[in-house]
Amino acid sequence: MIQKIAQFLRFLSIITLISLLAGNADAAEIKYRRTIENYKVPDVVLVNQDGHKIHLNEYLQSNKPVVVEFIFGTCTTICPILSAGYVNLQQKLGADSPDVKLVSISIDPENDTPKVMKEYLKKYRAKPGWDFLTGSRADIDTVMHAFNAYIPNKMSHFPLTLIKSPSDGTWVRIFGLLSSSEFLNEFNKVRSK
Repeated sequence: MIQKIAQFLRFLSIITLISLLAGNADAAEIKYRRTIENYKVPDVVLVNQDGHKIHLNEYLQSNKPVVVEFIFGTCTTICPILSAGYVNLQQKLGADSPDVKLVSISIDPENDTPKVMKEYLKKYRAKPGWDFLTGSRADIDTVMHAFNAYIPNKMSHFPLTLIKSPSDGTWVRIFGLLSSSEFLNEFNKVRSK
């Protein structure tokens, strides 16, 4: 019973935080750091939620914006908030939702199997265009290093969103949690380049 109450309180706090983040970005001071970066995507093979092999370098080459986040399936802290951002972006884009490629990369490949990742996406009602990728520990570490997102322990992870411009291949690196309107605004800046 105590475990169920603790789970409910954790869920309630996450919902409250998501609600606060979904507020009007114009009314609040921006609380994230934005930089423009150039990354060399490593040539590694990862696996998506359907068990299909994905050549990451080729997969992230796209004529539409690509958004990347580093999460794990059993996270109860910032991952649900980052994923809620993906859900909100897909909802706000509506019919234009297929015009963006959303990519979640597991930082817990030892536990994030295709089955776990598929259930995670199902829980968030992910629409087509959002893939969750995993791979060997060595390949995941290589990807994290390539994006300057390496952490030695999944419990030390931080809120990071990367948006790749299809026009010039640069990446907008956003460090911090975004409200849904801030996320849409940052996405639209990249899309309209």
